[in-house]
Amino acid sequence: MATPQSDLDFNGLKVSQPGLPAAYYFDPARYQLEMQRIWQRHWVYVGRAQEVELPRSFKTFELGDQKILLVRDQAGALRGFHNTCRHRGALLCAQEAGTLRGNAITCAYHGWSYGLDGALRRTTSLSVAAGFDPRDYPLYQVNVREWRGFVFVSLAAQPPPFAAGFDVPLGRMDGWPLETLRTGHVATQVMRCNWKVFWENYNECLHCPGVHPSLSRMVPIYGRAIMEPREDPHWREHAGDDDPKYRGGMRRGAKTWTRSGELIGKPFATLSEKDRRAAYVYLTGLPSMFIVGHPDYVRVVRLRPLAPESTELRIEYLFTAETLADPAFDLDQVTGFAGEVLAEDAAVCELNQAGLHALAHLEGVLMPEEYLLHQFHDWVRAETG
Repeated sequence: MATPQSDLDFNGLKVSQPGLPAAYYFDPARYQLEMQRIWQRHWVYVGRAQEVELPRSFKTFELGDQKILLVRDQAGALRGFHNTCRHRGALLCAQEAGTLRGNAITCAYHGWSYGLDGALRRTTSLSVAAGFDPRDYPLYQVNVREWRGFVFVSLAAQPPPFAAGFDVPLGRMDGWPLETLRTGHVATQVMRCNWKVFWENYNECLHCPGVHPSLSRMVPIYGRAIMEPREDPHWREHAGDDDPKYRGGMRRGAKTWTRSGELIGKPFATLSEKDRRAAYVYLTGLPSMFIVGHPDYVRVVRLRPLAPESTELRIEYLFTAETLADPAFDLDQVTGFAGEVLAEDAAVCELNQAGLHALAHLEGVLMPEEYLLHQFHDWVRAETG
C-alpha cells in the first residue's frame, strides 16, 4: 500500500503506543532503580563554574542519598569527591558553599585532613597501627566535567561519553558566549511530582493552549498544540505559509522571550542571523537539565529528584556583565515571563502526579503529537533494563 501523502515527513506517532506503567512514577523500588542506573551513572548538571571560581572555593551537592563535594585547587582544576571522610564516614563539609581556610579539607569530627587533590595528609591519632598507610585512604573521587562554564558530575566508575547525553551536537550553542555569562537570577521550587512527569510535559505541547496562554500568544504554533510544523499530519497544506502559527517561531514583532517581546540587552554579537531571528534554541541534556539560548540571555533549567513524588526545579538566568550593569535593565521582563511559564508547567505536573495512584490506571496512552515522549520512555526502559 502506498504511504498517504499526509504521512510523508510527519513527525508524529503513526501507531498507538502505551505510556510507562503508572507505578513507575511512585513506586519506591522503581525510584531507587532509576537513581542507580540513570542518575548515578549519567552526567548530572550541578551549577555554574562561577560558583567555584577561585582557588580553595567549594560547593556541596546532594543527589539522592549521595553527597558530593566540589573543590577548586590552587592550579585552577576543579576536583570532585564524595563528601565523606575516610576515617569513619563523617560528612566533611556541611556548608552549601564557601572558601576553605587553607589548602586542606579537614573533617570537623576527628580532624583528619586532606589535600585539595584528595590525598590524606594528616590524622590526629597519637600513634599509627601496623598496616595503616595514609596513601591507601584518599578521598573517594567523583568524575567532574566542566563545559563552557557549566559543571557536571557522574558517580559512575566509567561514565558514558559526555556529548552523548545531549539531544543535539554541543556545537549548536557555539553562537552563545556561555563561558562569560554571569548569573543574574536563580529561582528554585519543589514540585510534587516524579522527575519523569516533568520531562514528559517538556516534550509535548498538547497542553500549551490551555495551560500557557501567554506563551501560546508569544509562539503562535504552540497555540495549535504542536511545537513543530511537521507534528501536523497535514503540514504540507501550509508549507509555504509565512504565518508563525504554521512555520513556527515568535509572533511577528517579538524578538525574545520577555513580557513585552523586546530585548532586555544587546543581542549576542556572535549569533547567526538565523538564531537571532529564531529567538529560542534548546539544548537538552538528560536526565538533569536543558539550556535555552535567546538572543539576549540564556536560561538554564535543572531537575533534581528528591523522592519518588518530589522533584526540585532550579532556573538560572544568565546575562552578559554589560546587560547586568545597565541601569535600564529590567529583570522582571525575563523572570516574570519565563517564571510564569515554568510555574504553569509545575502546576500541571503536580496535577498529573495526583491522579496516577488510581487502582484502575495501569498505564496511559500516547497520542501522535507525543512522539518525543515515546522516545523518552524508550530511553528510560533501555537505561533501567
